[in-house]
Amino acid sequence: MSDFKPIYTPIRDHDEELARAEAGVAKLAATRNDRWYPKFHIASNGGWINDPNGLCYYQGRWHVYYQLHPYGTQWGPMHWGHVSSDDMITWKREPIAFAPSLEQEKDGVFSGSAVIADDGKPMFYYTGHRWANGVDGSDGEWQVQMLAEPTDDSLNVLKKKGMVVDCPRDKVNSHFRDPKVWKTGGVWYMTFGVSSAEKRGQMWLYTSEDMVEWTFKTVLFEHPDPDVFMLECPDFFPVTDKDGNEKWVIGFSAMGSKPSGFMNRNANNAGYMIGTWEPGGQFTPETEFRLWDCGHNFYAPQSFNTVAGDTDDNTDGRQIMYGWYSPFVQPIPLDDEGWCGQLTLPREVFLDEDGDIHTVPAAEMAGLREDSTDLGVVEVKSGTETVVAENAEAMEIEMTIDLKNTTADRAGIKVHATPDGAYTYVAYDDQIGGIVLDRQANAFGDRGYRVAPLTADELAADQLTLRIYVDRGSVEVYVNDGHQAMSSYSYAADGPRAVKLVAESGDLSVASLTLHNLKSIGLE
Repeated sequence: MSDFKPIYTPIRDHDEELARAEAGVAKLAATRNDRWYPKFHIASNGGWINDPNGLCYYQGRWHVYYQLHPYGTQWGPMHWGHVSSDDMITWKREPIAFAPSLEQEKDGVFSGSAVIADDGKPMFYYTGHRWANGVDGSDGEWQVQMLAEPTDDSLNVLKKKGMVVDCPRDKVNSHFRDPKVWKTGGVWYMTFGVSSAEKRGQMWLYTSEDMVEWTFKTVLFEHPDPDVFMLECPDFFPVTDKDGNEKWVIGFSAMGSKPSGFMNRNANNAGYMIGTWEPGGQFTPETEFRLWDCGHNFYAPQSFNTVAGDTDDNTDGRQIMYGWYSPFVQPIPLDDEGWCGQLTLPREVFLDEDGDIHTVPAAEMAGLREDSTDLGVVEVKSGTETVVAENAEAMEIEMTIDLKNTTADRAGIKVHATPDGAYTYVAYDDQIGGIVLDRQANAFGDRGYRVAPLTADELAADQLTLRIYVDRGSVEVYVNDGHQAMSSYSYAADGPRAVKLVAESGDLSVASLTLHNLKSIGLE
């Protein structure tokens, strides 16, 4: 039995800090403007949120925690918010789970994950954050890995145990955060993102026998691009290819990557590689870096497997992922709304027969549908628009484009189309060879467009499938069974929000079109 004890140095009363944070959120919520507040995406009722944290399925209930600043609509000292659900459709707000209360985390309770221990109980690992100079970030950050355990099966009260991994600051350039823990071959592993002393983005690997005392093993992965100085929010999990071989997916949010064509267009970019890993060794990539999501506002995803924590043995081992809709680029109109930030829909992550990772909305999302309209085959002539919904506040659109009979240079669907001429456009662009999410006509916020490129096989196919989720202030697109995804804010202007089919310089042939109005998840 190890004599190691986590280092625990309280400086504030945690219960008092949690109560103060709840009051802060309530104050902001009282002033909240709901014009863009999501109806079916997770968001805090007030304040700023970012990364999804502590995702797990336990005792028949789904739990989602998230980074929260309860005192403003911009990033600030991080807390953990919490919601839970028994069906992944209707969600309940739970008490704020973490506030900074220890010396090791006095400037923020940063991101982390949950894992089910050998005794069937969840354990939570997260990063304690301090400014190195005790005041601000001008001299860098001092970040360490922390441990907490729930006090009961509700997972509402997380008891902090203290620091389990200190930062070797002579080997690290400030960044050292976001732990992910799993078990393979009887050994517990932890990885997290690091900026090395040479300012290279890395993921380090630690091992443990008891989940409390951790020992450095190796550098799991170093990003080959010397401009990438940090790998935030790392993920690591196995998948099986069509031949039954085990592969590993390494995911991270790369800080410092430069734009190149359709790649890396955002301030920082979240993506993955597929490769192999022998337990205890380094990850060997077999693919290039690929984006999880080609939209404007996707970042810091986290995934978990549904098997762990399922006492009823009624899940199917899916890998479920949430991402953060990140409002990185000014102007950010949510700053003035009393809330800022939301999560994506839950996505099932799998290795498809095409050899690439796909992400599709979790099967439970069909339960959001209140009523449906099957419009069947629709033909749109060149240079015309066809209104298919007069006012869509919360809608799922299932659309199959007949590529064989579509002659348009660009064609697709406009959503959030308001009387002042504002809209967001999701289109197939035949010249680019991809799906375009275009916000040039938005009345609020950042504009620009993003492209999800299609493969040669997809372009040669007869059909192209789209699933488009339209919420009050966002659009989420899934292309060809989730081979690509796109998540972008779309701040609708005043008035009814129409949905229109559009064809430019040629005709659009829609093989099938179904509209589903979606209900609230209960967090409004």
